Amino acid sequence: MNYENITFEVAGGIATITFNRPKALNALNAALLKEFSQALDVIAADEDIRVLVLTGSGSKAFVAGADITELATLNSLQAKLFCKVGHDAIGKLQSLSIPVVAAVNGFALGGGSEIALASDFIYASEAAQFGLPEITLGIIPGFGGTQRLPRLIGKNMAKEMIFTGKMISAQEAKDLGMVNKVVPAESLMEEVMKTAKSMAAKGKVSLRAAKEAVNRGMDVDLANGCAIEIDAFGLCMASSDAREGTSAFVEKRKAAFTGKLVG
Repeated sequence: MNYENITFEVAGGIATITFNRPKALNALNAALLKEFSQALDVIAADEDIRVLVLTGSGSKAFVAGADITELATLNSLQAKLFCKVGHDAIGKLQSLSIPVVAAVNGFALGGGSEIALASDFIYASEAAQFGLPEITLGIIPGFGGTQRLPRLIGKNMAKEMIFTGKMISAQEAKDLGMVNKVVPAESLMEEVMKTAKSMAAKGKVSLRAAKEAVNRGMDVDLANGCAIEIDAFGLCMASSDAREGTSAFVEKRKAAFTGKLVG
């Protein structure tokens, strides 16, 4: 499939989607969101892809938000549809069974922060900046920012960012628990790929079970969360990955996981 607003590559079980509208600082328009959603469908259907990395083209931006020139032309019903398209794509991202790492190389504003928040974790360059500036346009975050940011950094800190529209540095985002690691810009993709390769070498069944247990468990009380973990653990033991991993340990050799969700 040919893409005009993103690039999509797969190597060594790791897929990389690069938001590719550098003249618009990779801003999200309807065409980009459609291509992004299509690429996520391809990834979800490909058993050989074990990790997804997201980044932006150029050195200035990951995604600098929604394309305001397009947004400004929308009436209320069109804006609601655009918002739903964004939610659907980002929801699809969050529901992927494989780990997703956001490699934030510059501005991650509005929809850019919202995409990063829906990833499993974020690595950022020292030049990265995060923010939900929609309030400065007379609107609010529309791609999940009012919901995912409070769950990650707490209600009051999220309110301050959303109500003021201020940007924060990569280090401030790390201090808030929004970002896992901050590295020099020239080292960002190297560090991300090092972690991606580490995850890609693990069993796909156990990665999926771990991700599902954490994500589902966050929305319930501790007792029900532990019940989710018990079920996920039991299902893992039915997989060929579990048989290979335990056998490799006993035989004192490195495990060679098949990475399949069946069998």
